[in-house]
Amino acid sequence: MILDPKTDLSFTRTLAAPRQLLWECWTTPAHIKHFFVPRPHSVSSCEIDLRVGGRFNTTFNVEGNEMQNLGVYLEVIEGEKLVFTDAYSEGWKPAADPFMTAILEFADDGAGGTRYTATARHRSAEAKEQHEQMGFFDGWGTVATQLEDYAKSLVR
Repeated sequence: MILDPKTDLSFTRTLAAPRQLLWECWTTPAHIKHFFVPRPHSVSSCEIDLRVGGRFNTTFNVEGNEMQNLGVYLEVIEGEKLVFTDAYSEGWKPAADPFMTAILEFADDGAGGTRYTATARHRSAEAKEQHEQMGFFDGWGTVATQLEDYAKSLVR
């Protein structure tokens, strides 16, 4: 994937958990609640219809405020890639003020772990800058660590 430095933010990290387990965590509502937002914030609800055009709806609790995020999947490649956006909600209804498209890529690292790449694509350089200032790298890095820790807790 070619990144546009004007509008894209991305990082890659090796996570000490199998790719298929990380995939399961990202595609199962009950798992999403354990890692998707940096603690102490939380996910109070999640709905997934894992198909192109299917819903990916989440509700966050951030400092006592409920924040609903409606979105859809744009691409689903089993075990390898998830692309979702808040630019549309289910039924391809356009959002009034979309923020970004997320691209998650999962690849075996050859040693039982996963090469995990998270990319956020924005409509404009200003939106990218806003997301970076909000703490993209710290926030999404924390989510990656929470994902890794949670996935490792599931391995028996």
